[in-house]
Amino acid sequence: MSLEAFDVVVVGGGPSGATAATELARAGRKVALLDRGGRIKPCGGAIPPRLIADFDIPDSQIVARISTARMISPSHRSVDIEIENGFVGMVDREFFDEFLRGRAAAAGATRLAGTFLRIDRDGDGTHVVYRPGGGAETRLTTRLVIGADGARSKVARQEVPGGREIPYVIAYHEIIRAPEGEHRQYRADRCDVVYDGAISPDFYGWVFPHGANASVGMGTGIDGIDLKKATADLRVASGLADCDTIRREGAPIPLRPLDRWDNGKDVVVAGDAAGVVAPSSGEGIYYAMVCGRFAAEAVQAALTSGKASDLGRARKAFMRKHKTVFRVLQSMQDAYYRSDERRERFVSLCHDRDVQRLTFEAYMNKKLVHKRPLAHVKIGVKNLLHLSRLVPAAYT
Repeated sequence: MSLEAFDVVVVGGGPSGATAATELARAGRKVALLDRGGRIKPCGGAIPPRLIADFDIPDSQIVARISTARMISPSHRSVDIEIENGFVGMVDREFFDEFLRGRAAAAGATRLAGTFLRIDRDGDGTHVVYRPGGGAETRLTTRLVIGADGARSKVARQEVPGGREIPYVIAYHEIIRAPEGEHRQYRADRCDVVYDGAISPDFYGWVFPHGANASVGMGTGIDGIDLKKATADLRVASGLADCDTIRREGAPIPLRPLDRWDNGKDVVVAGDAAGVVAPSSGEGIYYAMVCGRFAAEAVQAALTSGKASDLGRARKAFMRKHKTVFRVLQSMQDAYYRSDERRERFVSLCHDRDVQRLTFEAYMNKKLVHKRPLAHVKIGVKNLLHLSRLVPAAYT
């Protein structure tokens, strides 16, 4: 069965795919947004003010406003970092993603439900083949395709060089009913980040408030780790073992951007399918939406010029803007996540006020901060002292 032709078919209706579909529909392109539905990605749900402003996110989608981040070491020492001049917003992906898909539809995109199968090509053009729930194979004829279908993207594996080899960690979390009233360890305006090898030997665990609910989870790229047990242990350590569990979710999270995002013909990938999750923090929503916007711009350019080479603009634009931040964060992860002794030192480093200010200025505004050169020098010296073990881990 063949349906009407589109300028673009976007495969995947998460933040990246929905953003790309919205941008292209607003530009007057005929867009189909294909999403299989019924799946909620495990995600802490943190979004910075830069995202809220750049993508016009209404207050109704912000389920909590975070004013403090608590870093917890393997020895259970902690440091509270106050978020100055703003807040970190929290969203629930169950509702946030649907809001973004609805906005794409309101802009003119055609929403379709089904599972992506493959891309076929013949004399009539390019065809996205999918299966509606319980239905027969259906194909959409299109000029171009955006693959925004997650970390183990079928589109990337079938169409993009290197799409089969992207490394990833597995993230798992449980959405629980948040404690009511005073609680010894939980605060509704504080995110807890747990750097403890007993919870995650190569990443971290988290407790993130979601208003009436909370996300408790962890991630790891090491085979054989019992994610459910680690999360149960984290709930016990956080005093949340007795809270009602609403749902459990797990999914792969990519570790680095793909070296190439397009096939040189008619496909470009975006979001987790392109690997744009920040190292060290695992932050993905902001970068996915930026990537979706860049993918839409590249597709718009290719549709206008007729040149497939314009699809390469998406990766070039993203890396030009964000590759330095990704490299810095990757270096941090490589340096400090390898052992509990290193994690202990990392939390010690977080006591430094310059570290706190520069870290959150960079997070909130999504760029490295260069206006405090002496602070950068001070941080660099302390970093070297910790990594060379010339100071004790308790040094602040």
